[in-house]
Amino acid sequence: MANSPRKPTTPPVARETIRHALSALLRDGRFSAKEISAALGIREKDVYSHLDHIRRSLQTGDEELETTPAECRSCGFVFAKRERLTPPGKCPMCRKEAISDPLFRIVRE
Repeated sequence: MANSPRKPTTPPVARETIRHALSALLRDGRFSAKEISAALGIREKDVYSHLDHIRRSLQTGDEELETTPAECRSCGFVFAKRERLTPPGKCPMCRKEAISDPLFRIVRE
C-alpha cells in the first residue's frame, strides 16, 4: 500500500471552561450553589471549590465575589461573619437545620 497523504487533523472546538461559564453566570445575577450546579451540570460539591478559586482570582482585579449570607428560616439568624462559602449545618441560636443557602454574584468594586 502506498503512502497516501494524511488529511490534516482539525483541532477540537475550544469550549468555555467551567470557571468562565460560572463567572459569566454570576455576573448576570445572584445564584445559590444548587442553582449553579443545575445550570452548569456539575456537582454542588464542586461548585464550592470553583467559587473559592474565583474569589481568590478576582482579588487582583476590579471585581469581587459578593456573598449574601445564609440565614436560619426558623429564628432569622444571619450568618454574616461566616467566611466559608458552604452553608452551615445548624443554627447556633435555635439549633435547627432549616438554613437558607448563601447566594453568590460578581460585582464591580
